[in-house]
Amino acid sequence: MRPSLRLLALLCSLPLAALTLPAAEPLPGVPAVTNAPGAAYPRLLPDNRVVFRVKAPEAQRVQFRIYQTFDAVKDAEGFWTVTTEPQVPGFHYYWLVIDGVAVNDPASETFYGTGKQTSGLEIPEPGNDGAYYQPQDVPHGEVRERWYHSKVTQAPRRFFVYTPPGYDQNRDMRYPVLYLQHGGGEDERAWPIQGRVAQIMDNLIAAGQAKPMLIVMERGYALKPGDAEVPFNPGANANLTPAEMQARSIARSATFEQVMLQDVIPLVDATYRTLPDRDHRAIAGFSMGGGQAFMIGLRNPGLFASIGGLSGTGGTIADPATYYGGIFADVAAFNARTKLLFLGHGGAEPERMMTGFHSFHARLTELGITHAYYVSEGTGHVWLTERRNLREFSTRLFR
Repeated sequence: MRPSLRLLALLCSLPLAALTLPAAEPLPGVPAVTNAPGAAYPRLLPDNRVVFRVKAPEAQRVQFRIYQTFDAVKDAEGFWTVTTEPQVPGFHYYWLVIDGVAVNDPASETFYGTGKQTSGLEIPEPGNDGAYYQPQDVPHGEVRERWYHSKVTQAPRRFFVYTPPGYDQNRDMRYPVLYLQHGGGEDERAWPIQGRVAQIMDNLIAAGQAKPMLIVMERGYALKPGDAEVPFNPGANANLTPAEMQARSIARSATFEQVMLQDVIPLVDATYRTLPDRDHRAIAGFSMGGGQAFMIGLRNPGLFASIGGLSGTGGTIADPATYYGGIFADVAAFNARTKLLFLGHGGAEPERMMTGFHSFHARLTELGITHAYYVSEGTGHVWLTERRNLREFSTRLFR
């Protein structure tokens, strides 16, 4: 018998179990929804630990940084793997650090945050807690992109507009407008993407918990011709007093305020079916955007009847007679003309920020300024807090 026939006869005589390859070990957990298409890692474990993995055979040290740094271990094939401690649900930026250099994880989608495109990780909330920002089988609005030439900056600019369900069909209906700003190091893409603004509003409107409204999201930085660009520095305000932080915020946002007043609001009112009066116009923002909302809203009470600070405040109210031109000098008059003043923050935000939130809330209360106050328990200065803040703010807005 020829050798090939002998081998075939031998294989045919073996039991089936001897011919079966060993089953591959199942991978732990599930891939994150923020992974690049087809990427198996990062993986989420049932207890919210995260398994990170990357192939870097020539690297000497690999770490993954998500609020704290985790050292990865290299295997014989050059893969570096680490399992983190349990992470808080919600959206988080993270970095891959290879031999001391922070880079994006090739297995992750990237999101504009921290002043650059950055890897991101979405960890689901338990049960139905996060259903309000997930796509549901409800009527959907749209997020539209609008480019324009700014008279203030003499340069092209862009904003996004959320239009509620039925906007194109209900041609005779006009809508109130919320101007919603992002945080420091982010841009006009943040609320539509990281913030899930369309999903939140679609679900709230469908449930009758929020009024149909337009939401305009602009880039919160603006430079006039000849102005020098100021790079984002997360620690730039670390040693400033609240009064110094407030002064810096006003100075940095002055040109953006002009963009809002001279470019954006007139264009929105001329282009979209708005209710173009102060009672139907609101401004709010996350962190830096919250500071801008208080600054622009309080300095222009004829334009805005509602203001929201989402993990952002109006700074220090030292003397009500001089604070933003004396806006709080007559408390009764302010309360009478203001539809909604909202302050919301996470219950686990950094201590320095918590001090500012508590002080601002206490001072408003002391002065008798009517305002809504909300605390997102267990969350920090992250997008889960802001999604909750938007839910709480928008359900109170334009009522």
